Amino acid sequence: MAEKAKKTEATAASGTPAKSPDRYRLRKRYQAEIVPQLMKERGYKNVNQVPKLVKVVLNMRLGDIKDNSKSIQLAQAELDAISGQKSVLVKAKKSVSNFKLREGQSIALKTTLRGEMAYEFLDRLVSVALPRVRDFRGISGKSFDGRGNYALGIKDQTIFPEISYELIEKIRGFDVDVVTTAKTDEEAKLLLTKLGMPFKN
Repeated sequence: MAEKAKKTEATAASGTPAKSPDRYRLRKRYQAEIVPQLMKERGYKNVNQVPKLVKVVLNMRLGDIKDNSKSIQLAQAELDAISGQKSVLVKAKKSVSNFKLREGQSIALKTTLRGEMAYEFLDRLVSVALPRVRDFRGISGKSFDGRGNYALGIKDQTIFPEISYELIEKIRGFDVDVVTTAKTDEEAKLLLTKLGMPFKN
């Protein structure tokens, strides 16, 4: 098991995501195709009015492994490989006895992708990872926050090809928060649909 853990860490720690044929293709398509489409469909007068992707935040709760430094390292290596950049540990700001939580205890891993990296991750998510979900029929179109941002829960990190099922310690889920400049959920949903998000409703 120790040897397996070492292999997992070594594999995932590279932080090198499986690149799409053109890692900038979604950003290029947004600028060349989606912006003109949205300006025509929504009647925007200025290109700066067109909603755009601001950032993608990945958040992995540590739960039952928050006291296990080795497991935390493995989880961090996996999230780093999926995102393509180094994640940071989020620590508890205060103790909560009901949750057996101590101040300073590691409770989550978080990484924020901006610019090209945000578009590149979204491209891999919709074109590579989500289609690998068993019996996939689309994602919920109701998980918007009322301010043009969208939240998606990933239950299994192995849908990303950067993670080898044979080498993982356990199945771990994480949250994906997509932040846009859209002023309404309707605008955000239209933007994300054109970016390839496969909404089912």
